[in-house]
Amino acid sequence: MASKSVTAARKTTMARTPASVKPAAKKAATKKLAAKKPTAKKKTAATKTVSPRPTGSKRAYWLFKSEPDKFSWDDLKAKGKTGEEWDGVRNYLARNNMRAMQIGDLSFFYHSNAGKDIVGIAEVCALAHSDSTTDDERWECVDIRAVCEMPKPVTLADVKATAKLADMALVTSMRLSVQPVTEDEWKLVCKMGGLEAKSIGK
Repeated sequence: MASKSVTAARKTTMARTPASVKPAAKKAATKKLAAKKPTAKKKTAATKTVSPRPTGSKRAYWLFKSEPDKFSWDDLKAKGKTGEEWDGVRNYLARNNMRAMQIGDLSFFYHSNAGKDIVGIAEVCALAHSDSTTDDERWECVDIRAVCEMPKPVTLADVKATAKLADMALVTSMRLSVQPVTEDEWKLVCKMGGLEAKSIGK
């Protein structure tokens, strides 16, 4: 609609400008029309921002996805207190999520592909650093270690069936391997899994 209005305005102005009008007047009229022409807005790619750290809380909450046939919850438990470097991530948003993490942040450990369920709780034990599996300086990762098992694994189907979790990244950004989790989501999923959120990681 805006482009049509500009075209109509241009035609009207031209019709009202006599042939005897001096070049300077024509130039002024052209500038006036140009000022009315709407400028196209630059398109920017939509991005999902990292979930902010809860107000007044020293911790933020996350979710790590792993294919159990490659690296399972049992594999992480076997690493003990040393934990494991979460290497191999080649997605900018997932990398940025790890850059935002602090030591002591808690996360859900999710088995993707097979199982499709949250099976344990992990803790960030080393801040973001260079990924040892590549020489490309763009990629960084954190280290995590196992904290406790989920008494009752919470399946993807369980999450999708819970209205209060409709906006959880596990539902809305299923392909993202490292996801933010809100404090309310954290508490609810812990409860679904048989855990009391306040008692974890103390």
